[in-house]
Amino acid sequence: MVTIGRRALLGTTLGTGAALAMPAVRAGAQGGGGSPGVKIGLVAVLTGPQAALGTQLRDGFLQGLKHLDGKLGGLPAEVVVIDDELRPEVAVTKVRAAIERDKVDVVAGVVFSNILAAIIRPVTESGTFLISTNAGPSTLAGRGCNPNFFTTSYNNDQVHSVMGQAAQDSGYRRVFVMTPNYQAGRDAAAGFKSRFKGEVVDEVYVPLTQLDFSAELAKIAAAKPDALFTFMPGGLGVNLVRQYRQAGLANIPFLSTFTVDEATLPAQGEAALGFYSAASWAPNMENAANLKFVRDFEAAYGYVPATYAAQSYDSAMLLDSAIRKVGGRMADKDAFRAALRAADFRSVRGPFKFGANHYPVQDFWLCQVAKRADGKFQTETVRKVLENDTDPYAAECRMR
Repeated sequence: MVTIGRRALLGTTLGTGAALAMPAVRAGAQGGGGSPGVKIGLVAVLTGPQAALGTQLRDGFLQGLKHLDGKLGGLPAEVVVIDDELRPEVAVTKVRAAIERDKVDVVAGVVFSNILAAIIRPVTESGTFLISTNAGPSTLAGRGCNPNFFTTSYNNDQVHSVMGQAAQDSGYRRVFVMTPNYQAGRDAAAGFKSRFKGEVVDEVYVPLTQLDFSAELAKIAAAKPDALFTFMPGGLGVNLVRQYRQAGLANIPFLSTFTVDEATLPAQGEAALGFYSAASWAPNMENAANLKFVRDFEAAYGYVPATYAAQSYDSAMLLDSAIRKVGGRMADKDAFRAALRAADFRSVRGPFKFGANHYPVQDFWLCQVAKRADGKFQTETVRKVLENDTDPYAAECRMR
């Protein structure tokens, strides 16, 4: 059992003791007094149509803690869950409170890149480490790399470039590109085009709040492309997939990233069947860490985990390994940074390590939506597209 208390400003505090029953007493992983422990500020969008993504992220991290008996590096762990509400100014206020008032040792989480862009300076300039479990903007991967910032996900461009390579390998010559009009959307288009060498027949950017795609679907039908490439996370993806199928466009291959995944498939259902995605992970991966994660996650939460959960689970395992390596002495920033960089844990993705910019070096896959024997939908690996891939900005990072 996890003890839950309400905080008006930050959201939910989850205290985890050895049996996940008693709230941990925060002491000083950074040198304070009292019982030794570690406190994590976990940032996730838990309000509005994108809340399904934040819920996945939160539950993935908490599943990691369950597998670690409520501890990180052998220390009792307490999690302060921060609902960023998908509003940068709200995220900054709440995260500052977590650092200054609640004295969190690490800030982790973050679904959207605009939230990460807002909080990175307040977090890292305070000397606190920030571990993104999803957002991975290109602006922080190259010259903007930061010694106190790590991500367990990817560079935003990178995953989309996988689909660009997959489209290239499939012989598509004309592709219609459509993404939301914000940093991650622009990164998605750039990433896809970095490996796709054919013609982009149109490049459309829509508001992050758009729910009706009838005008854009009419453009796709008129353009008659060989395929559509799109990145539409959360509620955007639910509506787009349904409307795409209803418009009779399913004969045009649907190539996507973070549009058809386990966070959106329960709402998309049959409409998403057979549609493609690119990812560094899928629930059907056959390795011991992943089999245990997926089995226990579904048993605990009753739904299929998505990459948001898998990457967040990995971040818990990363923190556990690093805190253990420094013997709980997180106040030694250089030692803790080196321990994080070592990434000495078993990832649900299989091979995993950090590049010079603290972004992962990992394999990427073409995946397809399938219906399981139990009636649930999930993405499944089709073929490996890139192996041991380093993101394209790592060489620009001057941090060594």
